[in-house]
Amino acid sequence: MSAATIHWETRLFSAPPTTPTPTAPATTRTSAGRGWGAPVYRGIDDQLEDARSRLDRVSARGAYQELLHGRAVLVDIRPAAQRAVEGEVAAHLGPLVVERNVLEWRFDPRHEARLDVARFDTRVLVLCQEGFTSSLAADALLRLGIRRATDVVGGFRAWREAGLPITT
Repeated sequence: MSAATIHWETRLFSAPPTTPTPTAPATTRTSAGRGWGAPVYRGIDDQLEDARSRLDRVSARGAYQELLHGRAVLVDIRPAAQRAVEGEVAAHLGPLVVERNVLEWRFDPRHEARLDVARFDTRVLVLCQEGFTSSLAADALLRLGIRRATDVVGGFRAWREAGLPITT
């Protein structure tokens, strides 16, 4: 079947309007916002760089200070198995465990599955194992309007290496 015989609705929803190339700019956009106009990245490192460009990331010690003074909520997005092996931030600091696959639903103030702390002005510090997944997750929260979301540089590994309180 040639392209001319394919129904127009099939063509409309079966391919993006342009095909990205290896030489395309880092975040090629065909239009603002949604659908095929969303950013196209040259790999995960490019996507990570873009996400981090919007974050004011904090060190493990900086995150600890914010927690001690009640200025932030620490959200550990690591899976249960990883937390069981690696340990967790000490409970007296009030970390929330919200696994990555439900993070946006728990922190979107408009959603019925939100947590009580979910507000647009909540300072959310996202923590993963090494500080990669948390950058993408914090950026997702920013895009939902959680304007003070960021992540911890180096993740739980940096937290532990800094000698900060953990539970094993």
